[in-house]
Amino acid sequence: MAKHEFQTEVGQLLKLMTHSLYSNKEIFIRELVSNASDAIDKLEYLKITDEKLKGFETTPAVSIGFDEKDKSITIADNGIGMNEEDLISAIGTIAKSGTKSFVESLTGDAKKDSNLIGQFGVGFYSVFMVAQRVDVISKKAGEDQGFKWSSDGTGSYDLESVTKDENGTVIYIKLKDEDVSEFASKHRIENIVKKYSNHIPFPIFLNYEEEVAEELSEEDKKAGKEAKKSIEKKHEQINEATALWTQPKAKLKANDYNEFYKTISHDSEDPMAFVHTKAEGVSEYTTLFYIPKKAPMDMYRVDFQPGVKLYVKRVFITDDEKELLPTYLRFVKGVIDSEDLPLNVSRELLQENKVMANIKQSSVKKILSEIKKISKKEENYKEFIEQYNRPLKEGIYQDHMNKDAILELVRYKSTNDNSEMTSFADYKERASTEQKTIFYIIGEDERVLRNSPLLESYKKNNIEVLILDDKEIDEVITPSIGTYKDWELKDVTSCEAPKTEQSEEEQKKVKEEFKSIVEKITEVLGEAVKEVKTTDRLSESPSCVVKDANDPMAQMAAMMKSMGQEVPESAPILEINPDHKIVKSLNGCTDNKMIENVSWLLLDQAKMAEGIEIKDPVAFTKRLNEVMSKAF
Repeated sequence: MAKHEFQTEVGQLLKLMTHSLYSNKEIFIRELVSNASDAIDKLEYLKITDEKLKGFETTPAVSIGFDEKDKSITIADNGIGMNEEDLISAIGTIAKSGTKSFVESLTGDAKKDSNLIGQFGVGFYSVFMVAQRVDVISKKAGEDQGFKWSSDGTGSYDLESVTKDENGTVIYIKLKDEDVSEFASKHRIENIVKKYSNHIPFPIFLNYEEEVAEELSEEDKKAGKEAKKSIEKKHEQINEATALWTQPKAKLKANDYNEFYKTISHDSEDPMAFVHTKAEGVSEYTTLFYIPKKAPMDMYRVDFQPGVKLYVKRVFITDDEKELLPTYLRFVKGVIDSEDLPLNVSRELLQENKVMANIKQSSVKKILSEIKKISKKEENYKEFIEQYNRPLKEGIYQDHMNKDAILELVRYKSTNDNSEMTSFADYKERASTEQKTIFYIIGEDERVLRNSPLLESYKKNNIEVLILDDKEIDEVITPSIGTYKDWELKDVTSCEAPKTEQSEEEQKKVKEEFKSIVEKITEVLGEAVKEVKTTDRLSESPSCVVKDANDPMAQMAAMMKSMGQEVPESAPILEINPDHKIVKSLNGCTDNKMIENVSWLLLDQAKMAEGIEIKDPVAFTKRLNEVMSKAF
């Protein structure tokens, strides 16, 4: 027997489980039965595709036993099983990104952390909410040696070789105390399985012993004889074992869908929505998709776990294929079951297969249609947008075929209302009849964007601007939109400001009046700016920085960002407000040092107002102090 230390993250997780305040402890049975079902799924697939296992005979089943006196539960399956390496990687080490995300979310506060359990598929480790000791005895299909893994859920586990006749896994759970001894009972186990695992597509048997009294004749009853009692062993199937997605929709209730969702997603909450489709004709398949109320914890990780399982004729094929749906819909959970794909379809063939391409295309339309239904109910959609607005934006860029449908679903903050998010359609409806453009501003800080000098002329002209404060994605996605229903999308940092009441003649006069100071500022700032010019877009601020929309480098920058490449910084255009006191005073100034200091301050403060980091804050402070000293 060899003793192994748990990986640090597993130790943290087990400590949480062992001291968990989570009230819904019964989910450990759901989790272990689900794992058993997955193990059987994998073996059934390998029996078709792996030469070594072809002809391997098993009758798929899960069995649950209990002992009220011993206060223990045993859960067994005849699935793929595990060898020594599998046991170490599956139980002793955290490999899945979702588990890592869960551990990273732990706060150290037991009560708060126990609430996180409901947001995360706790899997095997949930057993330590109820167990004082767990033994896992397993033998991998096609191998001769069995192994036993044992732990009390503290810092280490034992692993040893054992003899096991059949493939599969047996989990023995010694329950903690009186508080959880209720789980070692027929009634409790039966109810939990019917609640969570009724539609697992393999039979689940309950093995138990029952005291049975022999029947007495009427004469014996009258004579007052006592019936002899004997112990009978029972082996009773307690689930329907019918793949839920194959059932007619008319037969299923909302609760059936919800409980099946919890089984495949390991979520403790009901889903936000689901869509169940059976297609017949040229291509025959069934799909059942769910939208969770909360986004998966690993949604923004490169190694996210896909949420959709692929079956062919009810035979499990894979739950690890990220291309079954587009990656922007990676939050969707569910099942695809095809009648037309070959059972031995490889990952490479899967990506090139026309049948799969048609299923994927149709599935995306169904899911987007369901999201559109959610969008009709304002409060529900607010919850959806809080969780999934960002991946939907990715879809604008990824999914050209469904781009128009996605544009109706994304939402943005706006200068129209500080609290409510808006759609492009609502923006367009609110705009004046003369307006044919959707204006937006991109940055990292909503407060900074709302107070940007660039918005002054828009506010003055009562023109709404969309506030895009998720810069990392908005900078790449939004320029790719181009137009929405013939309305061009324009970035306020690189387009002309709304027209003012100034005539062309007045503008020409202003330009001439400030020509000299514009030239001096340009000379002072040199390569730090592309151009300096007067503007009528500002009403309160002395200056602002804008991008040159016609600069090929700016267009190249957008392409480089979309490919994840570093973008060289390009010099901005500095616009100065001829109506502002600072600019007016500067125009008549003859002190070259003052002109130099104020020129740099106009540029740096304009950058800061847009949330752009200035290169030399020490020089900025020194110049500011010199100007203030002169002023006083």
